[in-house]
Amino acid sequence: MSEIRDFDSLRRAMAENGERPEGPARNARAEQLLAEAEKLNIPLAVIEALGHQLKVYNYSSEKDKMFVPFARLLRMWDERPGDFDEYETHSLHWVFKWMSAGMLDQPHVPLASVEKWLGEMEHRYRLAGHSERAVRSAEFSVAAHVGDVPRAERAFAAWMAADRDAMADCHACELHGQGWWRAEQGRDEEALRLWAPVLEGEYTCAHEPHTVLASSLVPLLRLGRVDEARAHHLRGFRLVRSMESMRGAYADHVEFCALTGNEARGLELLAERPAYFTDEGHPRSKLEFLSVVALLMGRLSERGLGGQPVPGPAGREWTADGLAAHARAEALALAARFDERNGTAHVGERARARMEQRPLVERLPLGVRAARPVRAAVVAPPPVPEARDAEETREAGGAGLDALLAEARRLSDTLRPDAVEAWAAVARAAGSVEGVELDARDRAEIAEHEALALGPEGAETFERAAELYAEAGDPGEALAARARGAYVRVLAGGDVEEALAAVAGPYDDVLALYADGGTQVRQAAGVLMARARILMRRVHEADGPVAETVLAEAEAAVRELLALVDGRTEDDVRLTARVAEGHAMLGELATRSGDVETGAEMFARAAAGFTGAGLPWFAVEYEARLAGLAHHLGDMAEAERALRAALEHGGPFLEPVGRAQLYLQLAEVVGGRGQAEEAAEHALESAHWADEAGEGPTLGAWARHQLGGYLVRLGRWAEAAEVLESALADLRAETHGDGAVVQTQWWLGDCLSELGEHRDAAERRLQAAEIARHWPEQHDHATLAHLAAESLGHAGLHDEADQAYARAGELWRELGNVHGLVRSLRARAWLALRTEDGTEGARALMTGAVEECADALAVADEEEERLRLVAELGHTHRQFGDLLARSAAEDADDDSIRDALEEALSQMAEAVAVFVALDDDALHARTGAELAAGWLETDLGRPAEAAARARAVLGAYPDGAGAGAGDGADGGDAETVRARRAEAEQLLQVAEETAE
Repeated sequence: MSEIRDFDSLRRAMAENGERPEGPARNARAEQLLAEAEKLNIPLAVIEALGHQLKVYNYSSEKDKMFVPFARLLRMWDERPGDFDEYETHSLHWVFKWMSAGMLDQPHVPLASVEKWLGEMEHRYRLAGHSERAVRSAEFSVAAHVGDVPRAERAFAAWMAADRDAMADCHACELHGQGWWRAEQGRDEEALRLWAPVLEGEYTCAHEPHTVLASSLVPLLRLGRVDEARAHHLRGFRLVRSMESMRGAYADHVEFCALTGNEARGLELLAERPAYFTDEGHPRSKLEFLSVVALLMGRLSERGLGGQPVPGPAGREWTADGLAAHARAEALALAARFDERNGTAHVGERARARMEQRPLVERLPLGVRAARPVRAAVVAPPPVPEARDAEETREAGGAGLDALLAEARRLSDTLRPDAVEAWAAVARAAGSVEGVELDARDRAEIAEHEALALGPEGAETFERAAELYAEAGDPGEALAARARGAYVRVLAGGDVEEALAAVAGPYDDVLALYADGGTQVRQAAGVLMARARILMRRVHEADGPVAETVLAEAEAAVRELLALVDGRTEDDVRLTARVAEGHAMLGELATRSGDVETGAEMFARAAAGFTGAGLPWFAVEYEARLAGLAHHLGDMAEAERALRAALEHGGPFLEPVGRAQLYLQLAEVVGGRGQAEEAAEHALESAHWADEAGEGPTLGAWARHQLGGYLVRLGRWAEAAEVLESALADLRAETHGDGAVVQTQWWLGDCLSELGEHRDAAERRLQAAEIARHWPEQHDHATLAHLAAESLGHAGLHDEADQAYARAGELWRELGNVHGLVRSLRARAWLALRTEDGTEGARALMTGAVEECADALAVADEEEERLRLVAELGHTHRQFGDLLARSAAEDADDDSIRDALEEALSQMAEAVAVFVALDDDALHARTGAELAAGWLETDLGRPAEAAARARAVLGAYPDGAGAGAGDGADGGDAETVRARRAEAEQLLQVAEETAE
């Protein structure tokens, strides 16, 4: 912490404190600086320190502390206005607005005092010659706060009609307030039109677009513009996360989570800001925050998660139910204080309405990780039938049971997914009605479906079903049940050969029975399918290449099944499904044999068979397999079709993890053909379903990695940064590969760089470089080191940047990459101008860059590489000239300045000569260097030479021609041509005027 010795050191200290994060520490430092200012015995020093204190209080949770320093400033102004300079005079009048808003936000300040202050503000603004625009804006805020709509509309109209002057809020803040009022009135479209210039970056300030992004969330949801709402949440929350003073905007983001099915995300937001529950410095934003906390907790309670532990005020453990009651009571108590002060019920009504909102979107995936709230499963007991006499119960139960049996049989005959549950309902109903007994056939089907529900553990139950089928006089179904039992033993880890032995008897028996007419195709097909499945397990369990005999035996079993069933399916859905599954088995066998084309054909037939039979959910697996094979064959259109079909066919029966995998594959295919926006949508869905499946740290992290990459391609930097940071929390080199971790860090560094967060960008790039350092191929390491150096330079860390560029240069040299080496030397030269190395160090580095280009040119063989090196040499000469010209202003005497300019001109002339050798391929680069040389000629007092260079540029673009020429440009660089011609005409005019 620097010592305050004089007014200049005080100003530097206040500037440094202003750059610190918002919060009590910054406020405490401002208080110390005021005490130091008073020791200087300079009135203006005290005035500036009081102004600094006011500002940091205003941008913190301690807004209630503003009034004391402002009262002191106002007294000093009234007593000695001459002590205030122009800036402090402006600042004093400016913060009148902060005082009026600050009073309104404190319920202990009487409304009469607020109105009196409004009058005082109007009086002083009039005396100072200011417009009434800011006064009417403040009046509007008072009227809107108390719910006086007619007065608010009058003040709003007067605000809009008054002239903008130096006291008006910035455009961004004014547009926020105007849009907020329209949104309050339900005029959401109009609000968003007003906010558009702020959202698009035309107007910004310290708190914008932060608050506009937050305020736009609910209007966008109400309008159904959910994609924009998601983007505004990700972008906006990133802006307000670290700003302590923005509790109200933070609350808007919590509210958004509560209204879009993102309660888990809302809980994470609450956990990030525990002080927001208790900070008392700004009661109005505390009311807003507690209102949305109550809303969020209410949503959790509605979902049956009232007992869920949640973050809340420090000092005790909270559940959702407990925090809901606490937050609601606190919010309503605060609202009551405001209403008592205001003499209206408006604040309380708004708070209640906010807490009682209903969700606007049931599910809106955000793409960021969030641990879903979990509750213990509670199974409700079956309903107890009303008391009846025994005969009535038997009659009613029998009729109901017959209906249940008919429905269960219909569902199982058509292979519906809920058939198992239907047979379970039959079993429960039969057991609950006294005197009603099922026959052996019914009990056999119940047992068989119980076995299906048990999966690999169902072998014994299949045996019981077989016994019941035999008792019912259906030997074919009994054999089929035993065969299924043999198969599920393999699924449970049993030996394949033992299973084959177990199915051998039913296989022989059913064929004999079928030949004698003792059973039907369906039952025989059931046994053959079980045997084929067992043989396929032997294929699946093989280590490495599958033996030809194993493949051949499995294929023979499948073809035997198809020979039995083909042409005999008629309207039997089960038999049609057997054929489709048989084709899928042939597809698997062909793929295992290396015949990918046949495999794809068979999987396509299987999928078509299932969908044709009205069983699209069975087609999903084979559409997915087909997509993989089509991808392998390079048929991306077929891969995309198959993936879309799989998602469509899965419908509500597709498990979340399967849905996540399909969406992720579809994202990769669509992204591969350049459709980044659609790919991002699919990756977003993948991340959501992975989270739903409990696979967030694995599959979900990979989906977020991909989503972040697509958002980077779209230039949606803030959204991408949020998603990538979320992905990095779960990405692990051992699970996802270190390449994924490096790429995510790389993308994140790019995002942070675009967002101006250069120090953080450097950190991400350095972390990625450290991993890439251990890779055999070092190009990525060199690139990341270079990018990290760029970020360090932009962050003002010049020494660290120079070290990073030096390391990157070493790597480029080891790789034989002259272009990277030369660019690192040029970057270091520019940095040297800002360090103690100064001009001489910069000149030496740039000379080294020129020499590296020349040396590489001397040994280059390929023409394309020679041309690239010539262009690099030209750009190096150009930058050398720019650097020398820049350094000339720092030299002490006229002679040294002239010498530096002459040397700069020499480098520019070299650049022009080099670019001329490249003809039209470097037209724009040449004309740029020519113009720079022309301006140097002017500085050196050579108007004729400057004019000649200007005419050369105009001659290069006759009548505006030249668009599309050179520098890898296309027809879109007409603006470059216009700019070059305009600058050349300006240079020519200056040269001619100088010559006169």
